[in-house]
Amino acid sequence: MPTQLEGLLAVQAALEAGFRDLQQILIDENKRYDRRLRELRRSAEGAGVAVRFTARSTIDERASGESHGGIVAEAGDRRFCQLADLLLAKDAAFIVMLDGIEDPYNFAGAIRALYAAGVHGAVVRPRNWTSAAALVGRASAGTIERLPLAVAESAADAAEFFRGRGLVIACAASDDRSKSLYQTDLTRPLFLLIGGERRGVTRSFRRAADLQLRIPYGREFASALGAVSAASVIGFEVMRQRRCKST
Repeated sequence: MPTQLEGLLAVQAALEAGFRDLQQILIDENKRYDRRLRELRRSAEGAGVAVRFTARSTIDERASGESHGGIVAEAGDRRFCQLADLLLAKDAAFIVMLDGIEDPYNFAGAIRALYAAGVHGAVVRPRNWTSAAALVGRASAGTIERLPLAVAESAADAAEFFRGRGLVIACAASDDRSKSLYQTDLTRPLFLLIGGERRGVTRSFRRAADLQLRIPYGREFASALGAVSAASVIGFEVMRQRRCKST
């Protein structure tokens, strides 16, 4: 059964990024003359993907949610990169692994924030939320289709690979070894692990990491930030430091 993408942003992103093949795109026939769809139709034509206009009820039957905006696409499986492919950027690498996130909306939100912050690529485990393509595509505003993704069996395997290629291994954690991310040089090539809602980052990984990054709070607060908040705060601090260094 083909994978389904839903919504303009996810379908447009899949066409432009090329990480999966699209078989056909279905559009609400009432949107036939919608100027906002010109770029989508142009991209589909360039990729040789058929566009069909059909009744809204047909799209509603196919869609998994109600926020598809009258656009769905039949697509193939997501193509993943090799870990080495994530290092092809000219700038100092910034690679993030999302491990153990149990909610697809949290996964999508973290991907969306990291993409906006300029991360070069993300690492996931073999079983991950990219299988929920329709939901994650919508919730991530299509960024899951644009961001290069690679697969690793474990966080330790990914860290070993990137350490061997000169990256600093970091994780989001808060214990005696952790340092404020605002007082840490994040301009170096970096592999960052962000753990999930329940288990966080394992003790063994924290011990092996070169850096444990702590997000300072504005008041006494015993709980940890969620994965989406942590990804946003750390991702944009990395971006800020690197932009300051380059000016």
